[in-house]
Amino acid sequence: MELLDDAELRRALANLSWRCEGRQLVKVIRRQDFAEALAYVNLVGALAEQAGHHPDVEISWNTVTLRLSTHSLGGITDADLALARRIDALAT
Repeated sequence: MELLDDAELRRALANLSWRCEGRQLVKVIRRQDFAEALAYVNLVGALAEQAGHHPDVEISWNTVTLRLSTHSLGGITDADLALARRIDALAT
């Protein structure tokens, strides 16, 4: 596994609903209320467990912030993009 270079990352982000912040992919989702935000996090958690790759998750009432990076390498890899694609495929 290798870190993506800037060109690879730009190409990938063109087809994702994520943004790049430093060395992380970031996605913010808003739901109707806390219960719906928590349900969304549980769906993301199931995908992360299947992938063996886990985002940092923050919940603030109806807002969920997801941050993806490969901590062991200090940046964004194909594993992050693969999980980002699976998360994007969830009904929003």
